[in-house]
Amino acid sequence: MKKEFLMFLFALLIIPIIGIFIIWSTQFYSKMYQYPFYYMPYPFKKVVITEGANSCMLKDGSWSQVVLTDSDDMFIQNETAPKVVAFIISILNLMVSLLVYILFDFSNNQFQFIQEHYDLSFYDIYLGVDGISIYFVLLTTIIIPIALMSNWNSITNNVKSYLIIMLLLETLLLAVFLVLDILLFYIFFESILPPLFILIGLFGSSNKVRASFYIFLYTLLGSLFLLLSILTMSSIMGTTYFDALLKSNFDYTIQIFLFCGIFIAFAVKTPTIFLNNWLLKAHVESPLGGSIVLAGIVLKLSLYGIFRLILPLLPKASLNYTYIIFVIGVITIIYASFSTLRTTDIKELIAYSSVSHAAVYLIGVFSNTIQGIEGGILLGLAHGFTSPALFFIVGGVLYDRSGTRLIHYYKGIAQMAPLLSLLFFIFSLANCGVPLTLNFVGEFMSLYGVFERLPLLGLLASSSIVFSAAYSIFLFNRVAFGGSFSKFFENSIIDLTKREFYALIFLGVLVVFLGIYPSIILDGLHYNVSSLIYSYGCKFCLG
Repeated sequence: MKKEFLMFLFALLIIPIIGIFIIWSTQFYSKMYQYPFYYMPYPFKKVVITEGANSCMLKDGSWSQVVLTDSDDMFIQNETAPKVVAFIISILNLMVSLLVYILFDFSNNQFQFIQEHYDLSFYDIYLGVDGISIYFVLLTTIIIPIALMSNWNSITNNVKSYLIIMLLLETLLLAVFLVLDILLFYIFFESILPPLFILIGLFGSSNKVRASFYIFLYTLLGSLFLLLSILTMSSIMGTTYFDALLKSNFDYTIQIFLFCGIFIAFAVKTPTIFLNNWLLKAHVESPLGGSIVLAGIVLKLSLYGIFRLILPLLPKASLNYTYIIFVIGVITIIYASFSTLRTTDIKELIAYSSVSHAAVYLIGVFSNTIQGIEGGILLGLAHGFTSPALFFIVGGVLYDRSGTRLIHYYKGIAQMAPLLSLLFFIFSLANCGVPLTLNFVGEFMSLYGVFERLPLLGLLASSSIVFSAAYSIFLFNRVAFGGSFSKFFENSIIDLTKREFYALIFLGVLVVFLGIYPSIILDGLHYNVSSLIYSYGCKFCLG
């Protein structure tokens, strides 16, 4: 690997930080007509201003800073410019991740693009990517631009703070997938919590404070068990590097202790039954961009952590406790599905749907079969595309236009927004797991892996197919059809804007194209997953 290529991973972390510095340190102003005046060019439209004022009221009712020069030229604070900067930064990071993907050698199961940085006197930063983490890196860099586009018009106050938090989240999420040290993994794993807390607390809806504390307390308490397990590993092995720990073979009693601690932390992040209250409140109260990041990336941290800390390091415990995890997963699927059928909040319905699908890929990866593990990864990626798209539709299109999340207020939207209804239909089918979508491939392979281990529990887990079809079809039918359109929203519901259309069609193309050609992902996964199965199979025999 050429030396200049090795800096790509470091660039993935630095580019958002550069964007944060630019947004934070720069004042964005637009020159307007000479003072005094009453009309402004797009996007400011009509304003109200008085002589001697240093601020003006925009069309949406918010106030913006004004600068008057000696020549009576007026400059008004431009809230669109920092959004454009943040979006360009996120697209640049996406291009870098695509370069890493193109240059990646999928016939090699070792970590690649390995970089060591000794800039910190007290610790070394050890970066690398393998055939599994590369897909989570791509998922992160794809979803962040979508999240930035989703709140383009709805966030009008503290815009710079919102953009800085989103770019900071991108850096921290990428760091989780790139670091090759379990202690740094834990640090970045927990560092995501404060930005999410602030994001929901500042930009959420009416019960945002309660939701912020729920996500903070649940995830923090769960992660204490993860920290205890990591410190135990470090004290036994004398190192926290992944590549050194891969050569370890812990005693079975120690494996049980470590497995319980790590799984509790990841069960909170998945989340499973009895540990999902924080996710529902966070999704419902979070701003749309926060919901997209939560559903698309944050919920995948537990999936990635299983591949890093449980399957390769604790093979005997993961095999022997498969039955318990299957039972937890099946109960979570049934509970979340029934809860989805009874909810009346359109955003809460998508949140419950996320819990159900997360339980499916959880039991898939713990099936300890090639098909189940690969299916779990595929379903995690598919959910990372489909769930943000559904949140975009219900939270960024329907809610922004109507101001309500109650399902029974919606009906007949297909009459006034046919393009929105068409894309909503495609993502509803993907959420059901119908053929020709990536969700179908991932769900089928995950359940196939469960059937190979425990056919009875596999049969119960397959109920997710029926339930997902029930609530997805009900939601679409109620919103798109369901009778004449309500006159209350007649003047507020319009079809998709160009921004909304481009974001949704991009995710739709990914879901359908990868569903037709899943080999694009499977060919890259197969060698790494086979090596993983072989390595912990050998450890199980030796143990």
